[in-house]
Amino acid sequence: MTDIENNENLIAEIERLKKNLDVTIVAHYYQRDEIFNIADITGDSLELAKRTAETNSKFIIFCGVTFMGESVKVLNPEKRVLMPKTACCAMAQMISGDYFDKSIAILEQNGINKNDLLPITYINSSAEVKGRVGEMGGLVCTSSNAHKIITHGLASGKKILFVPDRCLGQNIAHQMGLKSSVVSIFDGDKKNNEYLNSDIICYDGFCSVHQLFSIDDINFYREKFNNIKIAVHPECDPSVVNNADFVGSTSQLIKYVNSLPIDQPVAVGTEYNLVNRMREKNTYVLSSTKPQCPTMNETTLYDLYKTLKSIEDGEPFYEINVDQESSKWAKIALERMLNIN
Repeated sequence: MTDIENNENLIAEIERLKKNLDVTIVAHYYQRDEIFNIADITGDSLELAKRTAETNSKFIIFCGVTFMGESVKVLNPEKRVLMPKTACCAMAQMISGDYFDKSIAILEQNGINKNDLLPITYINSSAEVKGRVGEMGGLVCTSSNAHKIITHGLASGKKILFVPDRCLGQNIAHQMGLKSSVVSIFDGDKKNNEYLNSDIICYDGFCSVHQLFSIDDINFYREKFNNIKIAVHPECDPSVVNNADFVGSTSQLIKYVNSLPIDQPVAVGTEYNLVNRMREKNTYVLSSTKPQCPTMNETTLYDLYKTLKSIEDGEPFYEINVDQESSKWAKIALERMLNIN
């Protein structure tokens, strides 16, 4: 290991570069502690996209996954957005523009006119998919405002096509007392009458981390602690969500856990790095394995240093760019959400 790769020296160099360059470092809650702690702005994906708009920095260094960097660029086209690692999100990778179009085609084959669908995409999707949704008159949602956005969408009288997270879509449908179904791009010519009877049709995508939590995990903690609270993210499977004491977005989970008395045990079903930072005592991860997002954890201090150094050297790399057409419609879809919010 060279001297510059030593964490202590890296932090000193990063702080020097931050001071001398026109940059703002942004980090998602799921990032490693050393990245999270050195960032200027931290939060969930939507919060970060909005707060970066308030900065005057020429460069945004975004530590997270690609769809988040794209959202920042779409909402702040005048800023230069760089990512130390262009890491992917497994859920966002499960749907593309072509897969979105194929889902629409499958529903049309099952008797649902495209004009009778209103697409809503979870923010965990690419700019390309957000663009497809925006062009169809649809909008974006987050886990914290999905109920509000879907309620708004249903007022159109159309069926909701919710992409890409089937769990979030199904959980919101259950919460609202609505009927839901799941469409897969592999359904082909398969006929499914459930589509016609559904208020919300969910694309068959999911979060690989939140799928780790199970009813067995809940039962384990309930048996271990008589009075434990179970708090989970709505990306978890409906069976888990239906047996939890609290369900909420990243920010809502933080607020809920920190509102509990310190002697109140709570098991949390979401990404490990976030849970580990919530509070020191009586907070447990709702899993027998470490539910750590592998791509969120790709970014290292050395990656961050190299990105900052590339700006100092006048040759910035790993810059996020979005094609004009996708950017145009993705921004419209995002702004529709922000206007409702």
